[in-house]
Amino acid sequence: MKPFSLVKRDRPLVENGHLAVRQLRYLPAVGAHYGVEVLSFAALRETDTERRRTRLQRPDFHVLALVTRGSGAHEADFQPYQLHEGSVVWIRPGVVHRWSDVDGLDGPLILFQPCFLPDPGLETMDVTAPACWRLPSQALPLAVLAAEHLDREHRAAVQSPRLASSALLSHLLAALVLRARPGTSTPPSRGATGSGQLEIFHAYRTAVEEHFTHWHRVADYAQALGYDVRTLTRATRTATGTGAKAFLDQRILLEAKRLLAHTDLPVGSCAHRLGFRDTGNFTTFFRRQTGLAPTSWTATLRPDR
Repeated sequence: MKPFSLVKRDRPLVENGHLAVRQLRYLPAVGAHYGVEVLSFAALRETDTERRRTRLQRPDFHVLALVTRGSGAHEADFQPYQLHEGSVVWIRPGVVHRWSDVDGLDGPLILFQPCFLPDPGLETMDVTAPACWRLPSQALPLAVLAAEHLDREHRAAVQSPRLASSALLSHLLAALVLRARPGTSTPPSRGATGSGQLEIFHAYRTAVEEHFTHWHRVADYAQALGYDVRTLTRATRTATGTGAKAFLDQRILLEAKRLLAHTDLPVGSCAHRLGFRDTGNFTTFFRRQTGLAPTSWTATLRPDR
């Protein structure tokens, strides 16, 4: 089986003002249609002879990586990260990132589709955590073991389809996610209250992803989802540590930064795309969130963007 190639399944975004970001689509390798695939940094380097990994890219799938040896660098949504043994990288769908330097790294890369995990709460778990963190020395071997188990079962499923089980692969991936999560390996609360709060937050987050370009009030989401604003705020704070309005504003701000940094659109067009009535309202929002006007913020970016 030929491994998944992060360079053969992408295409440049040149329409609608996009300049430098490549959109990566999830297309499983032949014989590996299970919603998950296990690769390695070595496989990435082998297939990416043109070093496209160092360019900005935006996948529509999850990428979970463990660094077992070496050091390097990665960037996700304007934040640079240094990678060392024990580093974990989780790139969620829609994140703009690049593998700045992974020439000296070893370790597994797991690619998986949204909703492949058996519990939706696992995808929203630690959603506000940084894209990269470092595991304690005691936790790394256990995470690697979980990745190896997933790899072996995936290879067995590809080589002997009669052994294939998407449910098994899904639960093995869940075990890896729990082992690799930042801070602690304790699973999220499954009590009635905790579970209910996570379900409400997951519904809110899904709605935000769908409507944030034209719904800027939490009340709009509350009405659509059948909750009151206080319920959404409480659920969002339980899941992320911040309120529903702050969560929504940060999502709008992130997309604003992506548009300003990665397209040639003028500020007014960015404002229109994000549902602001006029450029002035957008500028006020952006300045309140960052302390800078959109043009001033763009000017602070590195010249190589």
